[in-house]
Amino acid sequence: MLTCRDVTRLVSESLDRELPPLLRFRLRLHLVLCLFCRRFERQMLALRALAREVAAGEADGPGLPEAAKERIRGRLRGEQAQP
Repeated sequence: MLTCRDVTRLVSESLDRELPPLLRFRLRLHLVLCLFCRRFERQMLALRALAREVAAGEADGPGLPEAAKERIRGRLRGEQAQP
């Protein structure tokens, strides 16, 4: 039986690549039995979906004020100019 620690690692891995069938089955079995790991998986899936929305520019929200963006740009330019 997989431990919760194993499952958190595997849930993260499964977001990046397809797991082998037996390992995927063992992961699913643990998730059926463990509320905490199911909750972790839901959170990871939600985080991935949100990250994709942000990357695609589709995320709702006010965003940064233009003045804050300019301060960040200025700081980044200053850091790049330093050796």
